[in-house]
Amino acid sequence: MKKLYTALLILMASSLFAQQDPIFSQYMFNKLAVNPGYVGSRELLTADILYRYQWANIEGAPKTFSASLHSPLNNPHLALGAYVYNDQIGPLKSTGALASFAYRVIFPKSKLSFGLQAGFKNNGIVMSDLKSYDQQDPMMYSNIQQKVTPDANFGVYYYSEKFYAGLSSLHLLQNQSLVVKDSAGNSQFAKLVSHFYGMTGAAFPLGDKVVFRPSLLAKFVQNAPPQLDLNASFLFVNTLWLGVSYRTEKAVSFITEVNISQNFRIGYSYDIWFNELKVYNKGSHEIRLSYDFNVGKRVLSPRYF
Repeated sequence: MKKLYTALLILMASSLFAQQDPIFSQYMFNKLAVNPGYVGSRELLTADILYRYQWANIEGAPKTFSASLHSPLNNPHLALGAYVYNDQIGPLKSTGALASFAYRVIFPKSKLSFGLQAGFKNNGIVMSDLKSYDQQDPMMYSNIQQKVTPDANFGVYYYSEKFYAGLSSLHLLQNQSLVVKDSAGNSQFAKLVSHFYGMTGAAFPLGDKVVFRPSLLAKFVQNAPPQLDLNASFLFVNTLWLGVSYRTEKAVSFITEVNISQNFRIGYSYDIWFNELKVYNKGSHEIRLSYDFNVGKRVLSPRYF
């Protein structure tokens, strides 16, 4: 058990001080979480809800909830959206809300979108979730100052019917997000660091009933190793997506999405981890619901992204 606590503390510390954004296995369906340029790209009012439970069976394991709503405006060059999330790892809790705006350059068969997100992020520690095995631990008597911190993101997203590519940077302001003061008055703080993302994907029809869609997501964060997600998915009869991803953080994800109708989609992924916690957890689960509201607009089908 001592090894388990040590490994978990190391990974939690890495999350707080290096890679501070949650991981999503279904990134190819959930791009607004990492690139504000994605706003309005489905050309309809789109709602998306996602819940992720990472490292199941471990007390204090990461749990993430996110929701988004976005749509193009009557002016085809403009799009608006909103994104909210709650992410908790043990006693560490992060909540945020961001409004999104995009300006789109329209080409004959594609669009180039420049997106900006602005809002707030609130980091804190839930003291009731802390369990001390040493009653003299000074951490238990520290003054935790939770901060509501302004946050801003920027992204560029290019897309056509069968291809997309994007670059984005999150946490542009790099504000302090949490301050801890001990009994002697000494302060330590966590600071938001910029996260950089690159993504691309394409769709290749393999006959009338099968489409092959490879995709890639690269993540770069200061003081953390680069991370790469490689995915290969197949769409069968415009109804069922089946795919597998490899993450350089030592994980493999199995992903499925079912198009219940032209408007409604349900997705699920299961991750198998090969890091220090592999013998203690029962994988990671992620479920996603998405709906397109075709208010005065026609649903484009099929949709690959």
